[in-house]
Amino acid sequence: MILSPLQSLGIILTVAAVTFLTRLTPFVFFSGGKQTPKFVIYLGSVLPPAIMAILVVYCLRSIVFTSFPFGLPELIASIVVVVLHVWKRNTLISILSGTALYMVLVQVVFK
Repeated sequence: MILSPLQSLGIILTVAAVTFLTRLTPFVFFSGGKQTPKFVIYLGSVLPPAIMAILVVYCLRSIVFTSFPFGLPELIASIVVVVLHVWKRNTLISILSGTALYMVLVQVVFK
């Protein structure tokens, strides 16, 4: 299905509006000196680690340990991500480094 320029613009504007509204909503509900509900504070503290754990499980779910390379690229890259994150405490550095290392391992080393 090929979209016309007007349809493409409509999609872009819709996505932009929805993104803007989802970013604006917390400021509308929790502004004006109102105290943030404890439930929202709790979710803000537990959701980021939970989402990261779900992403890790999703990324590692299809490892085949019974055939070459026996999950070694995933294991090595995961260890590098953990070590870098514990050492530097920088999520961006650890994730980018682990991803780059994984790509090198898969494309060059364990080809």
